[in-house]
Amino acid sequence: MPNRRQLANAIRALSMDAVQAANSGHPGMPMGMADMAEVLWNDFLRHSPSNPTWVDRDRFVLSNGHGSMLLYALLHLTGYPLSLEDIKQFRQMGSHTAGHPERDGRLGIETTTGPLGQGLANAVGFALAERHLAAQFNRPGFEIINHHTYVFLGDGCLMEGVSHEACSLAGTLGLGKLIALYDDNGISIDGKVEGWFTDDTPKRFEAYGWQVIRGVDGHDAEAIRRAIAKARRETDRPTLICCKTVIGFGSPAKAGTKSAHGEALGAAEIAATRAAIDWPWGPFEIPEDIRQGWDARAAGKRLESKWKKLYKAYSASFPELAQEFERRQSGALPGDFAATAHQALAAVQAAGPSVATRASSQAALNVFAPGLPELIGGSADLTGSNNTWHSACQVLTSAQPQGNYLHYGVREFGMAAIMNGLGLHGGLRAYGGTFLVFSDYARNAIRMSALMKLGVIYVLTHDSIGVGEDGPTHQPIEHIASLRLIPNVTVWRPCDAVEAHAAWIDAIKRTDGPTCMALTRQALPHQARDASALAGIARGGYVLADSQGAPELILIATGSEVALAMAAREQLTQRGRRVRVVSMPATRVFDQQEKSWRDQVLPAGIPRIAIEAGVTEGWWRYVGTDGRVLGLDTFGASAPAKQLFEHFGFTPEHVVELAGELIGA
Repeated sequence: MPNRRQLANAIRALSMDAVQAANSGHPGMPMGMADMAEVLWNDFLRHSPSNPTWVDRDRFVLSNGHGSMLLYALLHLTGYPLSLEDIKQFRQMGSHTAGHPERDGRLGIETTTGPLGQGLANAVGFALAERHLAAQFNRPGFEIINHHTYVFLGDGCLMEGVSHEACSLAGTLGLGKLIALYDDNGISIDGKVEGWFTDDTPKRFEAYGWQVIRGVDGHDAEAIRRAIAKARRETDRPTLICCKTVIGFGSPAKAGTKSAHGEALGAAEIAATRAAIDWPWGPFEIPEDIRQGWDARAAGKRLESKWKKLYKAYSASFPELAQEFERRQSGALPGDFAATAHQALAAVQAAGPSVATRASSQAALNVFAPGLPELIGGSADLTGSNNTWHSACQVLTSAQPQGNYLHYGVREFGMAAIMNGLGLHGGLRAYGGTFLVFSDYARNAIRMSALMKLGVIYVLTHDSIGVGEDGPTHQPIEHIASLRLIPNVTVWRPCDAVEAHAAWIDAIKRTDGPTCMALTRQALPHQARDASALAGIARGGYVLADSQGAPELILIATGSEVALAMAAREQLTQRGRRVRVVSMPATRVFDQQEKSWRDQVLPAGIPRIAIEAGVTEGWWRYVGTDGRVLGLDTFGASAPAKQLFEHFGFTPEHVVELAGELIGA
C-alpha cells in the first residue's frame, strides 16, 4: 500500500508533466500543496466521484486557481470523469482542463477561479448557503444538509481586497463549516512577498472572528490531519489553517523560487525532480497501487447511499418539505409562477402608478418573493435606497441563519462574489443591491456571474444624472453601456412600474446568466399600453406608441428617457409628423429576438434617434451613421435632477431639434 507521500507525489508528477506538455502553466503551487490536498481528500472530504452533483457533498474550492493542475489531478485520481487524456490536453483547445478551473458540475469543478480572492469569497457563499438551507430544511434526527466547505488559497488571494470583504462577513456570520487552508509559501510572480506583503495574517483573521491554526507544516501529513480535525470540531467560527509550504516542492533547483510559480520546469529539471521524489515512472504514468490508493468511488457511493436512506426517511416524515427541497434543488419555479406573473403585470398596467423604478422593483419583490422562498437578497448598506427589502424578508444573522436577507455592509465586490457562491451551491437564487455607479466595485464578480452562467440578480439603483445633488461621483455615465458589453449579461432599464415588473419576471425565469437592473431614484410616469405592447416588453424592445400611418421617424429610448421621447412625440405629432416611440428596456433581449420581430419594431429606411442619459456608445448600431444619439459623453454635475436634465439637453425641445435635422420637422 503506498504511503501518503507517494500518493501526494502522484499529484506532483501529473502537474509537472501536464505543464511541461503544454509548455504553459503553474506547477509550483500543485507541487507545494500536494500533501495538504492528499490529507484533505483522502481523510476528510465527503464526496462521490460517481455522482459529482450529490446534494450533500462537501464543497472544495481552489481559490488560487492558477494551480489548476492540483484540482485536475485530484479529480482524475479519485475517480471523477476526467480522463488521463484530458490531463494530457491541459490548456489545449476544447479540453476539460483549461488554464484556470471552469465550473463544470459533471466533472466536480464547483466554481470558476483564477481572479484571485474570488474563489475564497465564493466559498463564503457556499458555506452560507449550507447553513441557511440546513436551518430551513433540517429537522431533529434528519440533517439532510450537513456538509463542509473547504477552500485552498494563497498569498495572492489574501492580498486582493475582496478577501477582506468576504472573510470579515464570514466571521460575523459565524460560518463554522468553512475551513480555509492557506498556502503560505512566501512567493508570488514577482518573487518573495516579504517586499510587499508583510501583514500578520493570523491576527487579521482572528480580528475577523475566525479560529486560526498557526504554524502548520504543509508537508507533514499528520500535522495537517490534526489541524483539519481541530477545524471541524469548531462549529461557531470559520477556520483558517496557516500551512508553511515550499513552492515547487521536490524540484532540486526551482523549489522555493519564483521560477517554480508560472513556468514549466523543463525536461532536465523534471528528470531531477523524479529522482528527488523517488518517482521512477514515465510522463503521465500512475502505477496501479497508487491509483487504488486514491480511488474514492466506492467510499463515495457508500456515503451517498447512507444519505439516500436518511433522505428517504425524511421524505416519509416530512413529505411537503421534501417536495419543496427537490423543487428548489432542481431549479424549477413554483407551478403557479407563470399565472402570478401574468396577473401582476396586468394589475400594475391597470393601476398605472407613477413612481421611481426602484420603488416599482420593490413592489415586484413584494408580489413575487413570498412565493419564492429560494430568493435570498441583500444590499451593500443601501437597503432603504435600493428598495431591496420586501414584505417576506427576515434578516439573516449568525443566530438566525434561516433568514433570507443579508446586510452585506459596504462590501460591493464581496457581496457580488458571495452571491455567486450562493447561486453555485444550489437551491437558492441570490439578488443584491447597490448604486449603479458602484457596480464598478463589483464588476469582476458580475463578469464571473456571466462566465459561469449564474442566474444572480443585481439591483442597481440611482441610474443616471437623475441622482441629482450627490454629483458626478455618484452619477453613472458609462456604467449601463459597459455592463451591456459583458457577454451573457442582461441589462434591464425599465421606464415605469410595468417594465420593472417585467424585468423581475425575466430575471427570475433566467437561469443561464445574470441580470442587472438599472433603476431610477426619481419618479417616472406610467405609460399606457395595449395588449400587444404589454406582451412585447418581454422581447426587450417593442412599439410603445405608434403613428397614424407609416412612421417617418423612430425615437428609441430606455428608462427615464422614454417619457422624454413620448413628450417629444407629442410635440412632433402636433406639427403633423408621424413618429413611433420604441421602448427598449433590454437591448440584449431585443437582439436575441427573431429578425422578423426586430424588423417589425425597427423597419429599415426610417430615420432614428436614440435617447439615453448615458454614453452614446452602443446606440449607433440601432440608429446608423445617419441617425442621431442624444446621450451624455461627459461626467455630470451637482444640481437638482430637473436642472441637470435641462442643462445636458434632455428636453423634448432638444429632441424636436434633432428630429428637424433628420426629417425637417
